[in-house]
Amino acid sequence: MAEIHHTQHQPYGGGVSHYQQQQHVSPRVHQAVKAVTAITAGGSLLILSGLTLAGTVIALTIATPLLVIFSPVLVPAAITLFLLAAGFLTSGGFGVAAATVLSWIYRYATGGHPPGSDSLDQARDKLGYKARDMKGRAEHATGGMGLHARADM
Repeated sequence: MAEIHHTQHQPYGGGVSHYQQQQHVSPRVHQAVKAVTAITAGGSLLILSGLTLAGTVIALTIATPLLVIFSPVLVPAAITLFLLAAGFLTSGGFGVAAATVLSWIYRYATGGHPPGSDSLDQARDKLGYKARDMKGRAEHATGGMGLHARADM
């Protein structure tokens, strides 16, 4: 007769899963893998750094005589290019600023409510109040006569 083997099925979550069995690795193996990975990455970066340094030194060695020979032309050209770029950037910035200011003034003049218009209205009101106050003080100081009447005397 054939033997029948009954396997006992454990419910979900019970027992040790395959993932947990794989995770159970000795700490020394884990540290060794970390060390090998770090050495590989560090060594690769160190080699790339050395190659970059060697390439830079070679390029500088080749380029230095050319820079010395062409410096009477390259230095003024670089200065000219810098001034041209600075001029274009400055004029563009001033153009954007002018367009922004004109747009703000247009919105304010047409009755819109652009940002900052409240503080402008407050400043206008304060100046008007101070002007009326100074006019009153001047009339009080001249004895109620207007400034034009005082000048005629």
